[in-house]
Amino acid sequence: MLAVLQFDSPSLAVLDRMLAQGRLPALAGLRERGVWHELRTPATHFAAGAFHTLYSGTELADHGLFYPFQWSASEQRVRYTTAFEAPPPVWERPGARTLALDPYESRPPLVPPAGTVVSGWQFTDRVVLQPWSSPPDARGRLEQLFGPAAAVEEVFGRSSPRDLLRLRRDLLAASGRAADAATLLLAQDRFDLTWLTFSAGHVAGHQFWDLSQLDDRADDATRHVLSGALEEVYQSVDAALGRVLAALGEGTDVIVTSPVGMDVNTSRADLMPEMLDAVLDGGAGGSAGSAGGDRPAPGSGAVWKLRAAVPTGLRARVAAALPDRVALMLTERLELRGRDWSTTQAFAQPADNQGYIRLNLAGRERDGIVAPRDAEALMDLIAEGLATFRDPDGTPSVAAVERVADTFETGAHSDRLPDLIVRWSDRPATRLDAVVSERFGTVHRRGGGSGRSGNHTAGDAWALVVPGASQARTTSRPPRLADIAATAAALAGVDPTNLPGEPLLERRT
Repeated sequence: MLAVLQFDSPSLAVLDRMLAQGRLPALAGLRERGVWHELRTPATHFAAGAFHTLYSGTELADHGLFYPFQWSASEQRVRYTTAFEAPPPVWERPGARTLALDPYESRPPLVPPAGTVVSGWQFTDRVVLQPWSSPPDARGRLEQLFGPAAAVEEVFGRSSPRDLLRLRRDLLAASGRAADAATLLLAQDRFDLTWLTFSAGHVAGHQFWDLSQLDDRADDATRHVLSGALEEVYQSVDAALGRVLAALGEGTDVIVTSPVGMDVNTSRADLMPEMLDAVLDGGAGGSAGSAGGDRPAPGSGAVWKLRAAVPTGLRARVAAALPDRVALMLTERLELRGRDWSTTQAFAQPADNQGYIRLNLAGRERDGIVAPRDAEALMDLIAEGLATFRDPDGTPSVAAVERVADTFETGAHSDRLPDLIVRWSDRPATRLDAVVSERFGTVHRRGGGSGRSGNHTAGDAWALVVPGASQARTTSRPPRLADIAATAAALAGVDPTNLPGEPLLERRT
């Protein structure tokens, strides 16, 4: 059997420090026996796109899924990810019996796979970890034994100290729930592939990287408790790994992996819509300075304005009262609401890490107005304009503006990707109030932005490969994230058709 244990989205620097301190014994034991690989990953440009590549083994340009809410060119609107076709995860391919728990940003299978797949078990999140299972009654049976999962809904904006303390409690319990379910199911059934995703560290990295998002209502005791939450959660993941490893059969091949890393939040993505509109209005002969945050264009950053106007706690309560389907549809409608597409040359797509910009291109977008012959010049104008923005201390806000076509080869669904990626400077942005351009004016932050103190890095994907019954294999080129699914296919007897990755393990000869 192959066991893929996803230690999701940790900081490599924090892991290394904790390993040196002897605080992650399960991971340390695996490192002593395994081979460490740095993986090439689409997370260098699209953090969320890495998950579909990890689970399906399909490269980003071929699946085109990079954020929970994406642009639909044929409908001229934003849609939730399930509106788009997705490649099946490796455990839905014929040939293997699989136990999978909490695959991040996955969706219920169209055809029930062999084995057991449970989503929303450690905690639920209506956007990325919806509650479902295959067989349909599997999740309910586990709840009868271990109780229901907590709802961990990330609501953009600054959270209250009370909400963060509750989040810490729920995340500390999450990985133990995964170990509870996995050890029970492994004892009851035989599996060719076990794939467990431990996502508590992912959410903890966003919310507990530091305390810069906390307001003055947090007392010293609360700050003390929350300041240690990230490392506590990492320790809880390690403890769960230890329990699962003890339950796996002798000779099990093990891969511990993460598709993306975590560090301080440098994102200014909530400012992107108004920055872009300022550049386009100024570049089109508008009044320089008036198109920025002091007088934004209609429809510019509509969803961020709403988040700023309504307190985070109130929005969380309203969202919790709505059925999941309604809440997701409401978010779809709010993104880019109020846009006049007859005058919009380009727009910022939904994002919370890098900035994503798409041209309103004639012949591609339903209501496109930019002629293809003008696209290059427009992208140059946008890049030059965004480079003029500075943080209040005078340092550049934007590190680079990159063209997606220069980085990614054309694939089956590369048309879903944006045209430009905006890379932000590497300075913390949680407390940033505004960005300023001498040409285009001031764009003010509305509210607290995402409220995340930590965010994904450009890369830091890795795999720790620990042979059991198999042996390590050297790939013909540097290892990639897609190689994890290829390894699962090779060892678990899954149909490998059209998988571009190369296995990192092979059966002993």
